[in-house]
Amino acid sequence: MDFLIIGVVAFLASGLTLYSGFGLGSVLLPAFALFFPAPVAVAATGVVHLLNGLFKGALLWRQADWIVVLRFGLPAVPAAVAGAWLLTGFGAGDQLFSWSVGGRVFGPAPAALVVGAVMVALGLLELQPWFQRLAAPPSAAPVGGLATGFLGGLTGQQGALRSMFLLRFGLDPARFIATGVMIAVLIDLSRLPVYALMAGSAAGALDARQGWLVGWAVLCAFAGAWSAVRWLKKVTIGLVREVVAAVMLAIGAALVAGLIGS
Repeated sequence: MDFLIIGVVAFLASGLTLYSGFGLGSVLLPAFALFFPAPVAVAATGVVHLLNGLFKGALLWRQADWIVVLRFGLPAVPAAVAGAWLLTGFGAGDQLFSWSVGGRVFGPAPAALVVGAVMVALGLLELQPWFQRLAAPPSAAPVGGLATGFLGGLTGQQGALRSMFLLRFGLDPARFIATGVMIAVLIDLSRLPVYALMAGSAAGALDARQGWLVGWAVLCAFAGAWSAVRWLKKVTIGLVREVVAAVMLAIGAALVAGLIGS
């Protein structure tokens, strides 16, 4: 059952998040947490997230707008390291409120509540016609990179803000997706080593079955990404915008409710 659940979640989340540019880690972490201790689930999710990002990058790097990648991604790298380092000085925080179902208790920490509320607000904005018409000048790329990288390092939720900025640059769907993938790879390569230091030897706690489960999740995520790339030419920017908004609303609501991120 664990292989079935993890495999299906990894496949579907990887395919969907190719278009939205974010959400794989947020969806996969709760699935891993069903079967792994929390520190191991975090480490396992990080492994799948990074390897899947590298796989997507290998598939799509030729279609990326490298001027945007560099102007957006380079400022994001030190900002992500700073955010991840700052996270090491903060605890998760006490739950602001709690609720239970099926014997499990849920509730948001302060950071998760704030990030979730912002994501819900941005997701609702993204559905407004007047907001869709807004455009960002090229000079805004470094600012977007700094904000995205720092938020990603501090909370792990960097893809939503990145996608919001990139939607304003007038990229066609294929270039939007490929550019976002390459920026995400840069941010992951900068922040995950800091998380690894925080996690200590958590990855070493994997037993043989858990190791196979992580490997299975990586393969299923690869399959989901490859399947989504095959449909890339049929994707419109309107569909991308709707997917971004839907994923932002879903993940934001889950953060506010304390289902994830706490």
